[in-house]
Amino acid sequence: MSSLTIALISAACIFSGVLLGMFLRSRLPDHHLSNESKDTVKLAAGMIATLSALVLGLLVSSAKATFDTVGSEITQSAAKIILLDRVLATYGPATKDAREQLRRSLVAGIDAVWPEAKSAVPGMTIVERASGMEQVQAKLRELAPADEAQRQLLAQAQQISGELSQFRWLVIEQTQNALPTPFLVMLLFWLAMLHLSFGLFAPRNATVISVLLLCALSVSGAVFLILEMNHPLSGLIKVSSAPMLKALEHLGQ
Repeated sequence: MSSLTIALISAACIFSGVLLGMFLRSRLPDHHLSNESKDTVKLAAGMIATLSALVLGLLVSSAKATFDTVGSEITQSAAKIILLDRVLATYGPATKDAREQLRRSLVAGIDAVWPEAKSAVPGMTIVERASGMEQVQAKLRELAPADEAQRQLLAQAQQISGELSQFRWLVIEQTQNALPTPFLVMLLFWLAMLHLSFGLFAPRNATVISVLLLCALSVSGAVFLILEMNHPLSGLIKVSSAPMLKALEHLGQ
């Protein structure tokens, strides 16, 4: 289920609390709606509001940290790709195939993660997308250094390519950060109960209903942001493709 779908379901659940509160108000006896009852409900609503705000704030902060971490690693990876290409260029003409494979791998990665930022170079197959850096490493192992300088350059290139390959799996693991379903259900329950208390004593007019609907949409928007930023390489909110596109511009120069 997509983040947008979950957010819309959340908004419906939260606003249902408002409608349920208004329905209960029309059915409850007058002594249940006394000032003393209102004060008690407001105290309970204040406690739930504080708890919900604290949890939402922590979740947004954690999701933003995940998003920023992956973005930083994308930037570092782009810099290492440029450095690897420079090292291979310094090695000599024998690395031509490896450099071409590096470029194809980068193009495939950009087209897979950011399809809206397609490059002019044709994309590769799914297999090549999954094993592009491994193919670069295979081509590096085929090289036969002629002197000590080339041996050092080859060792440096192998180290960088190994770090890039490790980066791919690191990003895959970091983006498996799913919000537990029971946790989300409990949070929605708190928010629905909070809005039920709003509807219980709110006057029944278009202005109040519109404001409470916007409130429900705003809170569900926070849920949407949390779910989206927990998966920085998929969905509607992604890390920027600019570092990788800039790296692609520098390859082969």
